[in-house]
Amino acid sequence: MSTPVHDDPLSKERSHLAASRSALRAMREDVESLDITDVTANWVNAAVLEAQIEQRIKALADLSETPLFFGRLDYLHAPGAEQAEGGEGERFYVGRRHVHDADGDPMVIDWRAPVSQPFYRASKKDPQDISLRRRFGYTGGDLTAYEDEHLLDPAEAATTSRLLQEEIERPRVGPMRDIVATIQPEQDEIVRAGLAGSVCVQGGPGTGKTAVGLHRVAYLLYAHRERLARTGTLVIGPNRSFLHYIEQVLPALGELTVRQATVDDLVAHVEVRGTDEAATAVIKGDARMAEVLRRALYSHVVPPTEGVVVVRGSRRWRVPVYELEEIVRELLARDIRYGAAREALPQRIAHAVLVQMERAGEAPDDRVQNAVARNAAVKALVKSVWPQVDPAKLVLRLLADADFLAEHAEGILTEEEQKAVLWAKPARSVKTARWSPADAVLIDEATDLIERTHSLGHVVLDEAQDLSPMQYRAVGRRCTTGSATVLGDLAQGTTPWATRSWEEALGHLGKAEAVVEELTAGFRVPTDVIAYASRLLPHIAPGLTPVASIRENPGFFDIRTAPDGTADVVAACRELLEREGSVGLIAADARVPELAAALAAAGIGHVGPGEETTHATRLTLVPASLAKGLEYDYVVLDEPQAVVDGEPDERTGLRRLYVALTRAVSGLIVTHGTGLPPQLA
Repeated sequence: MSTPVHDDPLSKERSHLAASRSALRAMREDVESLDITDVTANWVNAAVLEAQIEQRIKALADLSETPLFFGRLDYLHAPGAEQAEGGEGERFYVGRRHVHDADGDPMVIDWRAPVSQPFYRASKKDPQDISLRRRFGYTGGDLTAYEDEHLLDPAEAATTSRLLQEEIERPRVGPMRDIVATIQPEQDEIVRAGLAGSVCVQGGPGTGKTAVGLHRVAYLLYAHRERLARTGTLVIGPNRSFLHYIEQVLPALGELTVRQATVDDLVAHVEVRGTDEAATAVIKGDARMAEVLRRALYSHVVPPTEGVVVVRGSRRWRVPVYELEEIVRELLARDIRYGAAREALPQRIAHAVLVQMERAGEAPDDRVQNAVARNAAVKALVKSVWPQVDPAKLVLRLLADADFLAEHAEGILTEEEQKAVLWAKPARSVKTARWSPADAVLIDEATDLIERTHSLGHVVLDEAQDLSPMQYRAVGRRCTTGSATVLGDLAQGTTPWATRSWEEALGHLGKAEAVVEELTAGFRVPTDVIAYASRLLPHIAPGLTPVASIRENPGFFDIRTAPDGTADVVAACRELLEREGSVGLIAADARVPELAAALAAAGIGHVGPGEETTHATRLTLVPASLAKGLEYDYVVLDEPQAVVDGEPDERTGLRRLYVALTRAVSGLIVTHGTGLPPQLA
């Protein structure tokens, strides 16, 4: 006998989904119908309010392919007196955003709300007053399955969720998606950590550290929206391809105001057209350069050699040289920015004049002090004692003038290091100089020495292990009054200046007090793949704990010789394209043109990293140097030894190989015509 529709749990849940979608649509229509014609004082306020309404409308979009809710919690008792919605035996549907009905009663609770936390943290050992946790399975936007855990039933054994595993392993095409339905307890602890403290997450491949960082931003915006609306948030990634890959995660969670940038974007004071040798870049990226810059900047401050005379009407007021010297010494001792001290100097001189006026029986006010500070004689003295300095010109002189560099690098850089950073052919001007990325960071440091960099409320720094100490300082300047979430993996450091320890890196960032968390459970990379890649760990990061995959599916893994060269690589790509999901072909940068030509000759369409894949074109050809942070359902890795040989030293090459080996979510084929690196034996 068939179950009546009204008794079928799946039908009931589908009905709630339909009602929730209808309620979300009504919420959006309410915002769209707002009339702000007579509620603003002027056109500026109207424009601001209109922009806010537009953002709200976008945030209330119902994405047809994205489940509106993915879980349900049945509480045994009221969640707490502070929870207005709580009640005896009340249930909550957990989703990506809050949805309420016409009466204001919640139909879907935001995953970030305190009442939703047990969905991620509750267990048989600690049920957190949850009698039932239900997970939902979807096909596209249609609810097709559910799975229950009775946390208070001792007869029901704790098992791994099948729907959870399927969601983790679900094939992906296109950019990164959120993991809000699959957040694990150890990830949730990091996501919900407070705004006041900074967190550093060491996580191997597939541990979800990038997703954790993005979801942490979403959580902080939920919990501290007013404060972060004033101070701002920023996500920093290693390159444009990576930022394009992650750019849809936060909008899918309803957060549209988070800026995304690379470190190069942050320090773009000049046009970068040049490059440095690795050894030169290492020295320029060394934290010692900050002191060289500070010395060079403050060398422009010279003691006054004579007093200053201020003429006002028929009176002449003289500030003697010894008093000017004292003012300059005090400003230097205060350790304030060069530019702020320069602005304070004329006011301090004017104050000295006002003291003399008061002693003579006059009663000057602030307007008189400002007038004295603008006096021609005072301005001339300030110009000679504390001149304006252009940060780019300062760095230009350091890199072009051997004597100037030697004077200010004495005792800091060796003679060999000074020779390494000097330009072989000095540029004539800031505009004609072929600035390198490391030079731009030096200019940013000099800029901050002169004028304080604007600080944000929270900064997320991903793939941090590749930053130099000076780059860490550049990022740290953007959150001096805020907090940071630092994400990375020491084993994936592929620059000559790669981070040696998180403690050292956090010191350069200015967040030495940050808590370091380690994620070791692998959710993305199959067991056989991560076990193979972990053979490299003793050679690239011997102190790190290998990632342990929790995937029940071991994944597809094969190592193949390629006697026919690119033909065998193309055949492997064609084979994987017969499966569902995205495919990445990763190769040493130098081999990419040859492989692109082979794919074109075989009639296999492909895109580059950062370009959008489609169901018709699911293959991405990825240079090994751009593979970091990207994921594909299936990967073909071409010539591992060529990946190693493409780097300036073996250790960096092995780290680059480790990155390339761990980009696959469901399967990996390694093809090689030459021998494999011995470290993989």
